[in-house]
Amino acid sequence: MIKRISIFLFLFALILLFTNIFVANASDIDAKAYMLMDVKTNRVLYSHNSSAKLPMASTTKIMTVILAIESGRLDEMVTISREASIQEGSSIYLKEGEKIKLEDLLYAIMLHSGNDASVAVAEHLCGTVEKFAELMNEKARQIGANNTNFKNPHGLPDDEHYTTAFDLGLITCYALRNDTFAQIVKTKRKTIPGPEEENWDRVLTNKNKMLWQFGGGDGVKTGYTKKAGRCLVSSATREDWQLASVVLNCGDMWNASSQLLEYGFNNYKKIKAIDKDEPFKEIPVIKGKKKLAKVYPAEDLYGPIKISGNEEEVIIKENLDNKVKAPIYENKKAGTLEAYIGDFCIGKTDLIYKENIESTSILYNVKKILKGFK
Repeated sequence: MIKRISIFLFLFALILLFTNIFVANASDIDAKAYMLMDVKTNRVLYSHNSSAKLPMASTTKIMTVILAIESGRLDEMVTISREASIQEGSSIYLKEGEKIKLEDLLYAIMLHSGNDASVAVAEHLCGTVEKFAELMNEKARQIGANNTNFKNPHGLPDDEHYTTAFDLGLITCYALRNDTFAQIVKTKRKTIPGPEEENWDRVLTNKNKMLWQFGGGDGVKTGYTKKAGRCLVSSATREDWQLASVVLNCGDMWNASSQLLEYGFNNYKKIKAIDKDEPFKEIPVIKGKKKLAKVYPAEDLYGPIKISGNEEEVIIKENLDNKVKAPIYENKKAGTLEAYIGDFCIGKTDLIYKENIESTSILYNVKKILKGFK
């Protein structure tokens, strides 16, 4: 019995040793830039050289697809132009004049990295690749990706086509919060129609190995050109908590991405910083039938908190009056609050009342009586 316990303790210690080595080696990733982010809050959990402007190859297509989804035109049929049909690089072999559903083209872009499909989508939505690139840049600024510039929808080399690991992380987290995008990028296989007159289908297999080899892997996009090197944007969800990683110009992009995501899951945890079912504070009520009014957060707020070393604390900042005059109405806004981990804001929400409190003033009650006679 003692021998069995000793063997168990030895194996357990060995597992801990290798786990610690694996986690520590996150700093040894050989990439020009990398980033690990919490998808819900955009909080950066780990990074290196994340503000360097670099080419990103086909990870460009994350923006292409989220813009197409947000256009609300997924059911439209796209007529393939000659320009789209002759695109170099990755292709699903679209033919000039072929008609194909816009939604099917998005699967072709994200699963098979179709450059021809990317151009077809850009032309259908904006008329030209150049105009679509303008839309891409406008959206990047809205998201906060201020050090990114798009020149095309596919990521083929252009000196003025670049991003940063941080910006690409922001774009990815934004896109993953869209249910349609999230569904597309986690799809392992998809069959879409071939040319109607030829009576065959295109069977697409997702090139993202993370869907198969990383526990909880659920996206996002591979990329490679000689100029950009190997690029990979990945995401994974464990226990209802999603992280996203970006590696740019990284030879061992699969293992590097796995290391980053594993580091996040091992060194941080998702917490509920604000509970909407718990009263936040009681406020004195002036001329009310109740002396105190409870205020509640309008929604739950979650965030990632570091658990290795000194555990981090959540800091709450409120904007709320010290007292309130009756009458008070259910769901009326009472104020706002913000939740921070360090100096990073993980979320904001309104504070609301969850009950009606009538006034004791004579004028209020006279008005109430008169209203009852109408």
